[in-house]
Amino acid sequence: MDDAQSMIAVFVFPLPGDAAVCHFSAQIGQTQIVAEVKEKQKAREDYDDALSSGQQAFLLEESEQSPDIFTLSVSSLPPGESASVRLEYVTELAVQADDGLRFCLPAVLNPRYKPQGSEGAGVQVTSVPASLVPYSLSFSVRVSSSRPISKVESSCSLESLQYVNTEQTQARVKLAAGHKFDRDVELLIYYRDAHKPTAVVEAGQASAKPGSLMGDPVLMLSLYPEFPKSVMSSLASRGEFVLHLDRSGSMDCPTSDTKLQESRIASARDTLLLLLKSLPMGCYFNIYSFGSGFEHIFPKSVEYIEKNLEESLKKVKAMQANLGGTEILEPIKHIYSQPCIPNQPRQLFVFSDGEVFNTKEVIDLVKKNSGSHRCFSFGIGEGASSAPIMGWPRKEEVTLSSSQEPTGCNLK
Repeated sequence: MDDAQSMIAVFVFPLPGDAAVCHFSAQIGQTQIVAEVKEKQKAREDYDDALSSGQQAFLLEESEQSPDIFTLSVSSLPPGESASVRLEYVTELAVQADDGLRFCLPAVLNPRYKPQGSEGAGVQVTSVPASLVPYSLSFSVRVSSSRPISKVESSCSLESLQYVNTEQTQARVKLAAGHKFDRDVELLIYYRDAHKPTAVVEAGQASAKPGSLMGDPVLMLSLYPEFPKSVMSSLASRGEFVLHLDRSGSMDCPTSDTKLQESRIASARDTLLLLLKSLPMGCYFNIYSFGSGFEHIFPKSVEYIEKNLEESLKKVKAMQANLGGTEILEPIKHIYSQPCIPNQPRQLFVFSDGEVFNTKEVIDLVKKNSGSHRCFSFGIGEGASSAPIMGWPRKEEVTLSSSQEPTGCNLK
């Protein structure tokens, strides 16, 4: 920075929608600041006071509408000076079909669509093509577990997995040098004896107040059952499957900066067609699509027979990203207003790029109705919001600190 005056720096970035920030500190030159948790309005007032008096201050805020967007404001950054920030958070890792745990560090934060009449100011996000980002990423992970770690995989190039102890319950892995942060960093972590129950005790932090959440010890019991195939096959021919496709204008964008020829709507449509052809005979299904409004192929869910399948495939193939904004709340309300079919457990599948402004309102509605259905969501394209994608009740997910595997990740 060559300017003679200090400046205010603002960094807007995504975190998992269910993440809980447990530590935040920053350093400018020889000055180190450790954050305190304050009521939001009080924190803003203290930051403004520091700003007006020329003092150095940091403010980390979660968006009121989207719990996966955080804004970091740095005041009075001197000319030529850099700021070092440390952020620690706890989040859930989704269990994959092959028993791996998935961690994702997003490279893109897309602007969010704000429906008319929504209250509150949205976070300003500038969309920058990932290929134009002028920096690389250094990424190091330490994995700890009560069970041996068998392997760590990624869509990005990794250095060899290095075990820290002879039991192979601790390991380190790094991205290969020179990684350009032009796509999401995804890690898949695999363990031996994944279905074996475990119990782990974690001591409280010595620096925390006695009797506080962080000061108390925590017992974690992990149960990840493996059901016999005979039990699973008996349930395979039952269910009401509601498939919900995002047809907003943003779905016409490329899936990623490296796949300009493939649109999000085409990717979602292909996934939907594959899923349609894979449903079990004898179940019930319906297909919704949404934008500024919403449509459905059938007035109510119908039996999965050849005639209904052919009609659905024909209409899905013709679907385009031509329904306007990303207003998902009303169609979800309509789906929940439909009576459930006896002995046919309802399962809702949502395909969206997640560019939703009122995510908390959507998540609250899904949680309110979680006793009558299961909800699965699929993020389409880079920068998909993790709040509606990961924030909805999903019974296959596990937590980093109370999970199938007690895994800790130190990110540098």
